[in-house]
Amino acid sequence: MRSANGRGRSTAVNLIRVEVVYALPHQQTVLSLKVPAADTVRQVIEQSGILQQYPEIDLDTDMVGVFGRQVKLGQPLHDGDRIEIYRPLLADPKEIRRRRAEQAKEEGRADKVTGGRPDPKRTRK
Repeated sequence: MRSANGRGRSTAVNLIRVEVVYALPHQQTVLSLKVPAADTVRQVIEQSGILQQYPEIDLDTDMVGVFGRQVKLGQPLHDGDRIEIYRPLLADPKEIRRRRAEQAKEEGRADKVTGGRPDPKRTRK
């Protein structure tokens, strides 16, 4: 690629726009950046400054994604991508639902056999 004056190569870098997102229960941070198209997810996160803003983020253990799909830190990005940094789960969602269902059965809010709502028409022996 030649420069406008015809001498040498152009030093223009192909930039793309991306966002880095991190959410806490009552706060969400969205950082918009222009980065070189060749940058990876890890490089963009590090360049964004979000690791200094939230020191609890650990890229070695926390998962990251692009538009809700989990990705690896070495993945290249496309213009308009939104990088999401996920916090670790405090509890397994399946375990929480199982406990809630057991409690509903014990309290009579759920049928002990089917687990669904109690049917008042059903005869009990």
